[in-house]
Amino acid sequence: MREGLIPTVLGTAVAASGVAMRGKFPMAAAAVAGFGLAHVVLGAIDLVEHRNRGRSF
Repeated sequence: MREGLIPTVLGTAVAASGVAMRGKFPMAAAAVAGFGLAHVVLGAIDLVEHRNRGRSF
């Protein structure tokens, strides 16, 4: 499995759940969505680094 894929997928699920609960708990929803988006960004960085690591120029 590609490195960084699991944090990206889980971060997407966490961000979506944070957005889904924004009507009832707006402060908690913002925190959960931000936490999920941070994981998406960090996972995407890992995916890009892993993709470029295999190349030799």
